[in-house]
Amino acid sequence: MSEYNHKEIEKKWREEWEKNHTYRTGIDPSKPKYYVLDMFPYPSGAGLHVGHPLGYIASDIVTRYKRLKGFNVLHPMGFDSFGLPAEQYAIQTGQHPAITTEQNIARYIEQLKNIGFSYDWSREVRTSDPGFYKWTQWIFMELFRSWYNKETDRAEPIETLIAKFEATGTHGLKSVSDEDTPSFTAEEWKAKSEREQYEITLKYRLTYVADAVVNWCAALGTVLANDEVKDGVSERGGFPVEQKLMRQWMMRITAYADRLLTGLDTVDWSESLKEQQRNWIGKSTGAEVSFQIEHRVERIKVFTTRLDTIFGVSFMVLAPEHELVPELTTLEQKPAVDAYVMAAKMRSERDRMADAKTVSGVFTGSYCINPFNGERVPIYLADYVLAGYGTGAVMAVPSGDQRDWAFAKHFDLPIIPILDAQKDIDKQADNTKEGRYINSGLINGLTYSEALPVLVQYLEEHGIGKAKINYRMRDAVFSRQRYWGEPVPVYFKDGLPYLLDESELPLELPPVDKYLPTETGEPPLARAEGWKYKGEYEYELSTMPGWAGSSWYWYRYMDPQNDEVFADRNLIDYWRDVDLYVGGSEHATGHLLYSRFWNKFMKDRGYVPEEEPFKKLVNQGMILGRSNFVYRLKESVGEGKKPVFVSSGLKSQYDVTPLHVDVNIVENDVLDVAAFQKTRPDLAEDAEFLLEDGKYICGVEIEKMSKSKFNVVNPDTVVERYGADTLRLYEMFLGPLTDAKPWNTNGIDGVYRFLKKFWRLFYEESTETRPGRWLVTDDAPTPAELKVLHKTIRKVAEDIENLSFNTSVSAFMVCVNELSALKCNKKAVLQDLVVVLAPFAPHITEELWAALGNQPGTLSQAQFPVFNPAYMVEDTIEYPVQINGKVRTTLAFSADSAASEIEQEVLANEVVQKWLEGKTPKKVVVVPKRIVNVVI
Repeated sequence: MSEYNHKEIEKKWREEWEKNHTYRTGIDPSKPKYYVLDMFPYPSGAGLHVGHPLGYIASDIVTRYKRLKGFNVLHPMGFDSFGLPAEQYAIQTGQHPAITTEQNIARYIEQLKNIGFSYDWSREVRTSDPGFYKWTQWIFMELFRSWYNKETDRAEPIETLIAKFEATGTHGLKSVSDEDTPSFTAEEWKAKSEREQYEITLKYRLTYVADAVVNWCAALGTVLANDEVKDGVSERGGFPVEQKLMRQWMMRITAYADRLLTGLDTVDWSESLKEQQRNWIGKSTGAEVSFQIEHRVERIKVFTTRLDTIFGVSFMVLAPEHELVPELTTLEQKPAVDAYVMAAKMRSERDRMADAKTVSGVFTGSYCINPFNGERVPIYLADYVLAGYGTGAVMAVPSGDQRDWAFAKHFDLPIIPILDAQKDIDKQADNTKEGRYINSGLINGLTYSEALPVLVQYLEEHGIGKAKINYRMRDAVFSRQRYWGEPVPVYFKDGLPYLLDESELPLELPPVDKYLPTETGEPPLARAEGWKYKGEYEYELSTMPGWAGSSWYWYRYMDPQNDEVFADRNLIDYWRDVDLYVGGSEHATGHLLYSRFWNKFMKDRGYVPEEEPFKKLVNQGMILGRSNFVYRLKESVGEGKKPVFVSSGLKSQYDVTPLHVDVNIVENDVLDVAAFQKTRPDLAEDAEFLLEDGKYICGVEIEKMSKSKFNVVNPDTVVERYGADTLRLYEMFLGPLTDAKPWNTNGIDGVYRFLKKFWRLFYEESTETRPGRWLVTDDAPTPAELKVLHKTIRKVAEDIENLSFNTSVSAFMVCVNELSALKCNKKAVLQDLVVVLAPFAPHITEELWAALGNQPGTLSQAQFPVFNPAYMVEDTIEYPVQINGKVRTTLAFSADSAASEIEQEVLANEVVQKWLEGKTPKKVVVVPKRIVNVVI
């Protein structure tokens, strides 16, 4: 094949790789392992657009490169296939979500294979496959069977907790548990009934049932995660979302808060990503203080990082969802409080926290008592306090906190100065710790460092609080009122949750008549007829959230067909952890925190060897769409009016309305008018077009790729026209992997021309009378050719290690240009170049590898060429010659010339002689391999 035909070549090698299982991976103890993982996709019905493969191409380049460097590489792919979109489609159509999901996955696989990724497809996993979610259910059960021992700083089987209860009760017990966990002696424990003992253990287990404030979307009939809510409505469908207290399964991720923080210091992630996780975890050192409610036995607990400001408290603020609100609200205040609580329910937590400018609140009518000075403190509600963060209550110190200050000003509440260094508190809060305390009782006259231990001692001596470390992160809600998710392997007996037996896994989704909640508001699983455990006990009707399966999936790739364990321990010990993880930054706090949590738990329980699952993590940037616009005359809009469209360069002369146009019928910003008329007859079938030089030129804007903007580019279209190798190279060429960059089809021709020029190093171009000849010879390469090759070898190897793929593509282009100029057709050079280019353009290089006489299909088993610095040594060196600091000529000398030889030849040079004008130089300075300076 003397002509570069990307369609034939790529089809041929895709079929060969699949037929020969070229990328199937097993254990090979003779090689070092390397695990490359992509964040697996949710298979939407729209399929891939050209922005989606960016990270996959990058990880595939690393995978192929590491194989050539002698590593045994695991590079799998699967699908995060439970999800709300498939369920919503099922609700609309009645079609089972499994059918939709299967169709979408088939489409994704077809597209991924077309781009030539070297995945081991024998390891494919799907979170909705019962063979996979059997083990998600098993991990849930292990969490339920575990507690967190602070003494050993790890999770342990619940049996070790029960043993402690039997020996010493709760005396000296250091654990993570519910706030209302009772204390008891060993004797008291033994005297309890079996049910009472079981109920107590439920307060310690790492997954548990509790009332939690959640994002409830009535229209979707389910709880939503924070990242599924935007501006108070559901991201999917735009339905109202309210804050609601509901019975939910929870995951005690807070037990791992400190380890999740310290673990960030051990991984190679970007600092911005680490900082997002640190902020989400939100570690704070402070104190918990109890305020007695006036005329009641209840107390309000608050957490504060500034216990030193306790004497500046002038009001208390509770979250509208706080459990004491009904008891605290007086009859006079009830209408106002009820209205405020209802309004707060309609705002998401994210909106409430972000809105720092709006001041709103309502007085409950009740008071509490400051435990340090006995002052009455009015209790307000305000939506900037969240029920799930800390205790859901804030002691307000307006002189030191700007939000409290604004609230105090709005409701005309006292602003008490507490430090003599505070300034202008009539204008704004001053949170200084400088100076000495005033108006502050027992700490008057003390500095911050002197006051704090005094206050903590007072707290603990009087039993009104304690020093405490708090975290912003809360236990994770692990329930979704949906059908299309993993069933929770739990049944309820006398109101208490019990696990299924392991032999009964997987608990599969039952058939239902509809995928909607029941008429009484129960989740869709309540519709399943006769779905009861042993025909008697109710199953859990909520399903697991979308993040359940993605919190451990990388282990299943190691042993995907195993029905006895989630993965064989020998295989886990071989692959251990992920060496390179590539995916979107949108998973910075959700998926990555939950995955790290589950991984640490599984290490605690002895199932995996590594504390952190992902050694190196890279977030690829977004490929933005390049939208095109047509411009319609506003006067041509209306019934009976003929549409008129004005070319971009003429639009300033008219009053126009810009309209998005499908980028797939635009080339180099020139509209295919006939195609536009055909695809949009509603707009343009009878339209008139005002052209420029016979062309309709479209406007351009860079935006996110979206169907609504008609700027989605299908990779299938690019592969069909230019080939997968061109697509791969072009996406890398667009810019640094981690940066956002616009897609512009106009620039893809240059990459395609590069591949054809590369092909021409091997084959002569054919003519009408004869096919192109094979040009490669066995002649020895010249030093110049070897220099070009090894410069490229070094550059590409360094770039791949640093994930700087865009500069590698530039290096390839320079290399091919230079070799073409040298008319290099030497096998010794071109064969190494084929191997170096192979990770980027696997199809064309596989074809040329075979044409060079190698066993077809064996390119992935080749060795990446070794850079030889000897080929970079120059035979001659150009020396600029300065006379009194100004360059007057340039002379070439042998690289090994001595300074004395250089000086002698410089002084004999006729140009130098001219500038010397017969004078003898004062000195001649020779800087080896750089410059000569003659001083006269």
